[in-house]
Amino acid sequence: MKCLLPILLLGLLCATTADARVRNVTDPDAPRALPTEGRVSVAWTDPAEFTEIRHSRNRWEAKRGDWVRQLAEHLQTRAEERLPEGQRLDVTITDIRRAGSYEPWHGMQLDHVRMMRDIYWPRIELSFRRLDAAGNVLEEGERTLSDAAYLSNTSMGRRNDLLRYEKSLLDQWLRREFDSSDA
Repeated sequence: MKCLLPILLLGLLCATTADARVRNVTDPDAPRALPTEGRVSVAWTDPAEFTEIRHSRNRWEAKRGDWVRQLAEHLQTRAEERLPEGQRLDVTITDIRRAGSYEPWHGMQLDHVRMMRDIYWPRIELSFRRLDAAGNVLEEGERTLSDAAYLSNTSMGRRNDLLRYEKSLLDQWLRREFDSSDA
């Protein structure tokens, strides 16, 4: 019995350590698309190739979390609200450069803090296809969304949302793309 207790404790420790793993957007087993549950599908290319990670001054911190999926979910929800009845939208996010950047020269206490400055504006690149009910392509293209004046936008809500600037880019694109359409 004395030999069995240390083995059980070691097994429990290993099991809890495996579950405490930090999720990264570049994990090979991470999904590259949202489940299609409606008229809007959103997929993304390999986040390891995104500008956000390739050019980050703190790649470990830039990869942390599930921010690509969160942006995709936001896009899917908002596009569903704006998409005219009988249409379908397929979007692929091809690049993301989040607002702000890491400035490790401020020291170890701030090397994980994203600094918001006017030189670090957000940018998202995507491709899309809008289809009618029969599957005919109504519109398709590529867009580069960016906002160099993102810090001046005082009307922006969601102040506690870490992705508010990127979500705002997506919202602006959807307004431009669908409010100007004839459908």
